[in-house]
Amino acid sequence: MALAPLAERLRPRTLDDYVGQKHLVGEGGILRRMIESGNVASFILWGPPGVGKTTIARIIANTTDAPFYTLSAVTSGVKDVREVIDKCRRDGGMFSGGARPILFIDEIHRFSKSQQDSLLGAVESGIVTLIGATTENPSFEVIRPLLSRAQVYTLRPLEQPELAELLDRALSTDSVLSQRKVAVESTDALFRYAGGDARKLLNILDLLEQSSAHGEEIVISDKTVTDRLQENPQAYDKNGEMHYDIISAFIKSIRGSDPDAAIYWLARMISGGEDPEFIARRLVILASEDIGLANPNALLLANATFDVIQKIGMPEGRIPLAECTVYLACSAKSNSAYMAIDAALAEVQKSGNHPVPLHIRNAPTSLMKKLGYGENYKYAHDYPGNFVRQQFLPDSLAGTHFWNPCSNPAEERMDQLQKQRWGDFKH
Repeated sequence: MALAPLAERLRPRTLDDYVGQKHLVGEGGILRRMIESGNVASFILWGPPGVGKTTIARIIANTTDAPFYTLSAVTSGVKDVREVIDKCRRDGGMFSGGARPILFIDEIHRFSKSQQDSLLGAVESGIVTLIGATTENPSFEVIRPLLSRAQVYTLRPLEQPELAELLDRALSTDSVLSQRKVAVESTDALFRYAGGDARKLLNILDLLEQSSAHGEEIVISDKTVTDRLQENPQAYDKNGEMHYDIISAFIKSIRGSDPDAAIYWLARMISGGEDPEFIARRLVILASEDIGLANPNALLLANATFDVIQKIGMPEGRIPLAECTVYLACSAKSNSAYMAIDAALAEVQKSGNHPVPLHIRNAPTSLMKKLGYGENYKYAHDYPGNFVRQQFLPDSLAGTHFWNPCSNPAEERMDQLQKQRWGDFKH
């Protein structure tokens, strides 16, 4: 076991050895209650690399009596999924205690729609309990029917006290490091480079140990950590903390209308080998979230950029990415549509399902017509300007405003037209 990487040697086998994610696995945490009760429901773990997603799945595998299967979305296809589901169907009948088979899928965001679709029936019918792990936002990468059948739990980067706890545990319990003489002089650089990633911290410790001669004291200090990492450069870790920092800087630079900074961060991602489709997806999201109605052409260009990237790939793809980046950075900005849908969703969550007003209900049958469905509905195209004032919101929400225009020429024109159309009707 000593030849395995430190991160694997130190991987927790029980919740008592697990570091971080107290909101999920601490006393009273939802995942702790699941694991201790053995009643595991389907869920998806979302968080950056190195924060314990796979470890939680392995702890469940170690502690549950249920059959446990794993698939990697990187290497598995629909055929593999169906084979495992067939095994789960057979195994499920062998366990009279109700221990439903568990299927863990690492990097579930890499599954195509058809692969995710192949899971739906088994999850819905209770043949299998699904545990997924993803570094990407499930709202964008996991199909809606699957999301409705699995709760999403967010894992957070480890904080400095947790990294310090992990360091102490490695030095005191690891079969290799515990036998070496180690001097801890300073940890600022170690924790900074780890960036909340437990695996990265342990990999750095591995590097320090391996680069020190046998019998030589291992010195952990800001200087030694920086020197060793410069000798073994990872200027851009597309699977680690730097990935999230740089995409954040890229998005904030475009949102802040700085094309020079945006192009710089784009260059950093391209030089580091970032997936160009990942960048293009973020441009599509940003065009809707941060530019929106101020310049609807931004979404068209971003979507076209995503299509072009899929067609031509890299290195030529850097050019449309740069074109789109500069255009979005220089564009007028608005988040009014983004804020409007969130306000409407909040209202739905708060007030529930209000009935649809009778006059705008569909009336395909004579019974519905007798009940008043569609009665007194005014067909807009029958009126001058293709517009007529009538109520479309539920009665209890009449007059509510969800969309509030931002200050830009396009939305100011839209707002003026709405005021001319509706007057005091909505107030």
